Amino acid sequence: METLEDRSRKENISLPSEIIEEILSRLPVKSILRFKSVSKPWLSCISDPSFTKLHLTGASAAHRTALFISAYDDSTRKLHLLSAAHDGGPVTHLMTLDNACSTDFTEAEHLNGLVLFTCMKPFSDYDHAQVFVINPSTHNIFKLSYPDFVINVKGVVRYSFAFNECTNEHKILMMRIFFEPTITEIMIFSLSNYSWRKISPIALEHPVGCLPGHLTLTRGSVCVNSVINSTMLSSSSLNILRFDLRTEKLSLFSTPIVPRNQCILKINGRVAVVCRDHVVESNKMHIWILYDFETRVWVQEFITFPESLIKLTGPILFPLEVNMDEIIFSMSKVSGNVMTAPIYNLKRRCFKSLEFTLGHQFSCPKTVKFNQIKYYVESMVPL
Repeated sequence: METLEDRSRKENISLPSEIIEEILSRLPVKSILRFKSVSKPWLSCISDPSFTKLHLTGASAAHRTALFISAYDDSTRKLHLLSAAHDGGPVTHLMTLDNACSTDFTEAEHLNGLVLFTCMKPFSDYDHAQVFVINPSTHNIFKLSYPDFVINVKGVVRYSFAFNECTNEHKILMMRIFFEPTITEIMIFSLSNYSWRKISPIALEHPVGCLPGHLTLTRGSVCVNSVINSTMLSSSSLNILRFDLRTEKLSLFSTPIVPRNQCILKINGRVAVVCRDHVVESNKMHIWILYDFETRVWVQEFITFPESLIKLTGPILFPLEVNMDEIIFSMSKVSGNVMTAPIYNLKRRCFKSLEFTLGHQFSCPKTVKFNQIKYYVESMVPL
């Protein structure tokens, strides 16, 4: 019996390259990587930067997301970097960091399918940090080198991930802050030419009522509209530190938020600050969302927790990630080789659970803790 394939060969039927490109762009990355070996024209199409952009645009619009996870195993003192489907299930191993410690500071920031992962020892200098850029979809990993120039003065160091929408470039900022006077030193690593560049030191103007040396740069940052946003604490106010990639200027502005145990997140494309203290006493967590930067309009929302969840987690409950209207929290529960993490839906105002099946890397699941859980868009962006 003649098949459709046989008939197509006889009649020399072929689809226009534009249609093939459109079909391929709607597929998962795993399938696209396999299709590279189908033919030279398909390989050429998939390898073209314009296809990468088309696929990313489609994946972002369709919310084709997955999860990046860092998990510390106390029994082996190893830090595992993993990926999983957006709705949980088996985890996929990406890489392992040996000689890790439960007190290590870890951060994970994601943009356009890439994840910047940082692991630092407490009170260590910048050259003791391990910094990686990872594409979990393609399993490509790039380890960040240190700047060639030497920094002699110690200061608070933070790494941030950024994307300049004007130049279409991913960048990594290494920010170091010195006090008395407060001066910020910024080094920029471009993923376009894989090189460091140092910009002139910037003096910070303190908010009204804040004395020099009384500002503390907290961990974590978010990039919104080509601007990196971090939080800085003073004794009486919480401030937002902004670095604009387009102008390479730094600014600091105060917020109406009382300094608390907080973290900065991005919710639906906006800067948000989550205050996570007094959760046990009130069963609530307050979220401040910056709706309009020019007019400094903040809107306060709150999450009400089930009493059973509060009793289970105590004061350690805090958010790790936001995707659309869902917030993933840090608390995880182990049953056999399955770990469960709670997710809160902002629209429905209710909780659900994600279940992850651990792999053979974890011989004792009860000693495993998830440090980071981040959504990322499936992407072909190369490293």
